[in-house]
Amino acid sequence: MINSHLDACLTRGTKRKLSQQTLLQFNFSPRSKIKVYSVDSGDTKSKPASHDKDTQALSVVSTEETIEYESSSSLDNVSLALRDHSAETSVNDDRIITDVSTVNDLEVCENDSADSDDDILGKLLATFIVGRRYGEEVELRAGDTISLCRDPENIKDPNAVKVISADSSKALGYIPRELAQHLSKLMDTFSLNFEGHIMSVPEQSRAVVPVQIWCQENIPCSELEGEKLQVFKSLCRHILTAVKLNEAFPLGMVKYQHNFCVLLQEVLKTTPHVFTHDEKTLLESFLLLSNDSQRLFLRLYTRKGPWFRLSSISYAEILDNQLAVKELSAAGYLCSVETTSELDKDDLEGILNILTVGELREMLSVINKKCNYNLCKQDSISTLLSTYRDGSSSLLNIMVLEKTGSCIRISSVADSLIWRVERLFFCNGEQDLSAFLLVDLGIVKYPTYNCVVTDQIFSSRNDLITYEEALEVAQIMDESLVENDSSMVLRCIAISDSRICSSAAKTVQVSTSKQLSAPFPCFSASWIYSKVVLLGVSFLESERRYNEAIDLLKRLLLNFTCDRRRGYWTLRLSMDLEHMGRVNESLSVAETGLDDPWVRAGSRISLQRRVLRLGKPPRRWKVPSFSESVKRKIPEVNVQGRPLNSKTGAKSRFYGEDGEQCGVEELALQYYAGEEGGGWQGVHSESGIWLTVFGLLMWDVIFADVPNVFLTRFQTSPLDLDTDYFYEARKALIEPLLLKIHEGMAEEILVTSYESHFETSCRGVNWNRHSLTELRSVVTCIGGRCLALICRHLAQDYRSWSSGMPDLLLWRFHSDYSGEAKLVEVKGPRDRLSEQQRAWLLFFMDSGFSAEVCKVNPPVTK
Repeated sequence: MINSHLDACLTRGTKRKLSQQTLLQFNFSPRSKIKVYSVDSGDTKSKPASHDKDTQALSVVSTEETIEYESSSSLDNVSLALRDHSAETSVNDDRIITDVSTVNDLEVCENDSADSDDDILGKLLATFIVGRRYGEEVELRAGDTISLCRDPENIKDPNAVKVISADSSKALGYIPRELAQHLSKLMDTFSLNFEGHIMSVPEQSRAVVPVQIWCQENIPCSELEGEKLQVFKSLCRHILTAVKLNEAFPLGMVKYQHNFCVLLQEVLKTTPHVFTHDEKTLLESFLLLSNDSQRLFLRLYTRKGPWFRLSSISYAEILDNQLAVKELSAAGYLCSVETTSELDKDDLEGILNILTVGELREMLSVINKKCNYNLCKQDSISTLLSTYRDGSSSLLNIMVLEKTGSCIRISSVADSLIWRVERLFFCNGEQDLSAFLLVDLGIVKYPTYNCVVTDQIFSSRNDLITYEEALEVAQIMDESLVENDSSMVLRCIAISDSRICSSAAKTVQVSTSKQLSAPFPCFSASWIYSKVVLLGVSFLESERRYNEAIDLLKRLLLNFTCDRRRGYWTLRLSMDLEHMGRVNESLSVAETGLDDPWVRAGSRISLQRRVLRLGKPPRRWKVPSFSESVKRKIPEVNVQGRPLNSKTGAKSRFYGEDGEQCGVEELALQYYAGEEGGGWQGVHSESGIWLTVFGLLMWDVIFADVPNVFLTRFQTSPLDLDTDYFYEARKALIEPLLLKIHEGMAEEILVTSYESHFETSCRGVNWNRHSLTELRSVVTCIGGRCLALICRHLAQDYRSWSSGMPDLLLWRFHSDYSGEAKLVEVKGPRDRLSEQQRAWLLFFMDSGFSAEVCKVNPPVTK
């Protein structure tokens, strides 16, 4: 029953939007790829691991289903680009990879030692002729002479360098794109000519051809002076780097193939302990497959599938599909169906999905002449499957294979295993092979940092398996909430709760010994289960089952003693107790929470306000010490505007001063820009501009060499940014930097960081929304003292304070280039401050900022 429900959810192909605070903060795999294996490494059959019947029912998900989710299919959005990327350059179909991706360690630094070799004159340079399909049909022989000429009119690549046969003057192809990028500049700038000869001739006519080239001229570097000499040396260094990298990778490896091999080798190198012997053997065998086989597998893996007609598969860079399929099948990476005896019921539905509507109707007309032929595709498939159950299976199988021919799909074992490799490499469920493509296309630029890894995220295979089991339960919980399946929701809650309790018991048993655990709790099964339980709390509260919700919250607080979510849990517990009329207990919970060091920011303000409200005499006679601080009056400004709508629950809209429609924030900006408001410049930024300033000022701190916080080359922030460890591990770097900011050097630091890292991805930094001029104005007007306080606040507790900042940041200059800033939280007629917003406003007031609330209201009618 459970698996049937899950299959229905997966087949639907939709996904609950992960937008609520209590929902999981990462996407699941785009396919149902998770396959649970036995913890025993000696178990070559990879049986499902479970501790009880409920877990087994929930944890084992069929990997035969490879239906993709719409909400987490980032690979889908880029897969077309991945498939067509090879056609976007004139030399790509069979080109050699000479450009190192961001994960490669072979990058050659331009600032090598002074005696580094940066002159290519008189040297033989090994490279290849690629893009053979764009050349003319010429019989090649080893030793034939070639020459190079520029092709600046090439619409695909203006840096293209064409290879010409010296004997026939016919075009043979091109120099690889990464080498041509620098070689073309050398040829154009210094009028250099290159010739060479063919080293060997491959069997396939379109395969790459190894060649050696050299420069015909001999220009002594002494004849070049100043900037021209520097340009010459720089280009030579780049060319030598490209040539060296040619030698580092297998002949004929295309970029997406190279990227995956880098990914696979890295995972096998860093986390071999999480794979069984059979799994490692299967993964290592991929690296031994032919180029055609590797490329075909990766092409299919990035497509939706699961089934494909062999006759419809055609890629320019794959020379022999049939041979590749045979090799992949023998290695265990593909499954194929060629005869009716190989076609069973489980595969039939998937293969029917690759048929067209017309083909399905033709089959219906043969099997059931009275059938309605205007059915949609899925209804047609359902009708055909019903005939299968009625005894027409042999006829249906014959007709299906007559239509499709041989069909192939990725094996469930390989599908599941490669998904696991991706998760281990990227350390999340959001990134996949498309991350390489985004870098290769220049769409995303990741920051430069060193990966210093001394501890593994998963210390054992068991940790990984239990983590994946937790993800299974979380996904079923999420789907069950969408389907309003209460029984399944309750079952997920029960399993998650029991797993948390058993995990806590084991922790107590080993507390006296050195405990091996994930460096960060989000990579543990118990953390995932706690998210499921919190979802369950929301569900139970909506059902008014407060007693059960209270029990769950108490167990969360008992089992997670060092967790930033404790403030939220404590607040929910106090509120639920009040709902049940247990006011004294509610008050005690709130008071106890205020003594918890993990209760911070808005949650702390909320609990303080609850204590003041519930703790009035005669319950409590003593006035808390924080009473005056919490009761402080935040200044308010009232602005009148002509409303467009007054509907409850809808965002307030007004007519602006220019007569155009706008929101309350834009109306407030117009008010403050006017003479009555004080002539302020400003932006509606909320947390955006603050996090951008923080990221730019603290860039070198964020990407400092700290062990185990950078595990891949595809991170935009260290893994510990949301933890207390971030500040503690970098205190020696942070405090001197904050002192410089306090002393007025923030603008200089900001400009240097902005210009050095422009458009490099960094968490919180928005390059498109704020210009450098705007950021400089903000930093100058805020002042060093206040800016240093804010940066310290974020460095010490980024997770708690990276949201809820005031809507507007306003500034204005004085005549001496000094300035002042103001922070404004804007509220419409039916809005009120959240506790997080109140916490920020009180902090800004304590820090010496001018902070206020601007209330936008319609005109008062008499």
